[in-house]
Amino acid sequence: MLDLAIIGGGPAGLAAGLYAVRGGGDVCLYEEMFTGGQIVKTHRIDNYPGISDGPDGYALAARFEEHATAFGLRIEYGSVSELDLLSNPKRFTFNGQTVEAKTVILCTGASPKSLGIPGEKELTGHGVSYCATCDGAFYKNRTATVIGGGDTAISDALYLAKLCKQVYVVHRRDALRASAVLADAALKTENITFVWNSVPEAFLGEGKLSGVRLLNRVTGEVSDLQTDGVFVAVGVNPRTELFKEQVKLAENGSVETDAHMQTSVEGVFAAGDVRNTPLRQVVTACADGAIAATYALEASRVK
Repeated sequence: MLDLAIIGGGPAGLAAGLYAVRGGGDVCLYEEMFTGGQIVKTHRIDNYPGISDGPDGYALAARFEEHATAFGLRIEYGSVSELDLLSNPKRFTFNGQTVEAKTVILCTGASPKSLGIPGEKELTGHGVSYCATCDGAFYKNRTATVIGGGDTAISDALYLAKLCKQVYVVHRRDALRASAVLADAALKTENITFVWNSVPEAFLGEGKLSGVRLLNRVTGEVSDLQTDGVFVAVGVNPRTELFKEQVKLAENGSVETDAHMQTSVEGVFAAGDVRNTPLRQVVTACADGAIAATYALEASRVK
C-alpha cells in the first residue's frame, strides 16, 4: 500500500511528488497522457521565479519531471477509474489493477471551456481548436482568430502572430484582462488586430471552418469574419468527473480545500487548477502541491 497516490502530472502533481519523495514517503504519481498539464500548451513562461530564460511550457514541464524523478518519484501512465475516496485505505483502478493508498492528492487540473455555439462541435478539429501551440503550425502564413482576452488568449495570439500572416483577437470587452506585459506586446504586434466588444455567435463552414459570425455587444451589429482557424481561450473547467460526488465542490465546480489543501474527505487533498483558487498559475500550482504533499504525508503517518 502506498503512503500517497498523486492523480495528475501537471505542475501541482510534480511539485507534490518532489516534496513527498524528499519527505521519505512511498509515493506514485498517476498521469493519463503526459506530464505538464496545461503549461505544455504555453509558448513562453517568463514569470516563474528563478527561471528568467523564458522557456516554453513543454521545456519547463520536462525540468519539473526530471527534478522529481531524480529524487525517486515514480510516474505511471494510464487511466484511473473507480476511484473510492471514502474508503480507508483509498482505492482506485489503474490500467486494470487495484491501487491502495493511505492518502490521495487530486491534481487533475482543468480543461478548456467550450463556447457552446452552433458549429463548434462539428468543426472542432476542422478549424476550431483549443490549443494554439498544438495546432498553430497548421495555419502558417494563413489567418487565425483567437477568442478571449485573458493571459491564455493573448499568449496564444502572440504565438500565432509568429506563424500567421494575420491574427484577430475577438474580445467581449473593450479592454484586455491579460497582464500588462502580454497586453502591451500584443497591442504593439503589427499583424494582430483586435475586434472589441464582440462575441462569437456561430462557427461557419461545412466540414471545414470558413469563418466566425460575430455580434457586437454595443451596436448589435452582426458580421462574418473570414478566418482559416479559430482558437478558443475563454477559461477552463475543473476536471472533477472522477470524484465530484465524493468531495465538496465550490459553485464553479472546483474542489473546496482548507489552507492545508485538505478536502472535505479525510486523507484526500487537492492542488492546482482543480482546486478553488483565486489564481491559476504555475507558481501557485507548485505551492499547492508542496503544501498538499507535506500534510498528506503527515496524515499517512498517523493512519
